[in-house]
Amino acid sequence: MGEPTKILLDESELPRQWYNLLADLPSPPPPVLHPGTKEPVGPDDLAPLFPKDLIAQEVTTERYVDIPEEVLEVYRLWRPSPLYRAHRLEKALGTPAKIFYKYEGVSPAGSHKPNTAVPQAYYNALAGVRRLTTETGAGQWGTALAFACSQFGLDCEVWQVRASYDQKPYRKAMIETFGGVVHPSPSDLTEAGRAVLAKDSESPGSLGIAISEAVEVAAGAPDTNYALGSVLNHVLLHQTVIGEEALAQFAKVGLTPDLIVGCTGGGSNFAGLAFPFLREKLSGRMDVAVRAVEPASCPSLTKGVYAYDFGDTAGMTPLMKMHTLGHDFVPDPIHAGGLRYHGMSPLLSHVYELGLFEAEARTQRECFEAGVRFARAEGIVPAPEPTHALASCIEEALRCKETGEEKVILTALCGHGHLDLAAYAAYLNDELVDHELAEHDVAEAVAALPSIPG
Repeated sequence: MGEPTKILLDESELPRQWYNLLADLPSPPPPVLHPGTKEPVGPDDLAPLFPKDLIAQEVTTERYVDIPEEVLEVYRLWRPSPLYRAHRLEKALGTPAKIFYKYEGVSPAGSHKPNTAVPQAYYNALAGVRRLTTETGAGQWGTALAFACSQFGLDCEVWQVRASYDQKPYRKAMIETFGGVVHPSPSDLTEAGRAVLAKDSESPGSLGIAISEAVEVAAGAPDTNYALGSVLNHVLLHQTVIGEEALAQFAKVGLTPDLIVGCTGGGSNFAGLAFPFLREKLSGRMDVAVRAVEPASCPSLTKGVYAYDFGDTAGMTPLMKMHTLGHDFVPDPIHAGGLRYHGMSPLLSHVYELGLFEAEARTQRECFEAGVRFARAEGIVPAPEPTHALASCIEEALRCKETGEEKVILTALCGHGHLDLAAYAAYLNDELVDHELAEHDVAEAVAALPSIPG
């Protein structure tokens, strides 16, 4: 069969540093602005929500950041994660392409999210913080943060988007098992939540709304900080252990990918895999194409506008220049709850504007079709989020079947779908509905973007 099915690294090969793509970009991204003054934010503006170490990582231009030994100790529970060659999927497709997937479902939370949850909990504990608040979509981030908080003696309070809270009841149980407390969002526990419920008592919620609630609670309690599972620079930084490991694993078999494909919501999983490879591309050491795949019902990269916007619905966060559908946008309640965010990471948005990767959008029915096809071949039921990337990978592999091209394709299987089986049942029972955002919906969604002079 050629290359082995599973490519492993041992503990001694675990990356000791996170990689910061900012150091190698030809131009820096636009500054983050204060929501009141519209001036660039400084460390003091972020201090009510984040510890100083994470603020330093958010703004650093150093190429590498050392991973603390205390974080590495927890990482060793599941890292390095395996890289698989999808021989059986290749055979089922009849393709000459070589398909690899970096599997992050081996983590305690079942996804890539602990890669940043663990250092965020560590740095907050180091700063004397007692409790962390956060939002979660599908529940993977909330699960990861609850797990990470349990490792460092912190309380964890989670606002989960109502649509996913109702769709995935066992996420709540898992978060509570790790010691977290979880509320459906919008809730009546915050001013932000009550304001949404006053307008729509049946609101399915959104990540923007849940962020508003978590930030409100954190900002009002001196012993509490806020933790974010995607979007911000330090979050993407922590995830680069994925790509660094993948580079080492490909080196073991003497291959380099021709195409990297990842799903994108806020961008952390995609950036975590892609950024180390983009470093190699920018240095001229590797020629690789990179593709982001997002849901057609929440297409911030492919249909959103590149503009300054709030990261949350209530307008409490700083203003970030990003690809956005507008902070008031409430996506259709698709099952890929982790991809239902109105904006894309500002750093990823900037990298997209530089033309360093391409993007496409896909509907959920074709994504679940790809997920089932993958599961029947490879034996892993993927979370709904990475099925977006799998749909693109399968299409690319079938294209190679037509052309005879032996392309090497790499994707990030960022989590398993064991707590998403209700979504698979809906697909198998032909109950899923596709929703594509129309241009007039986009125009309406971005109409309320904040005005930034100059």
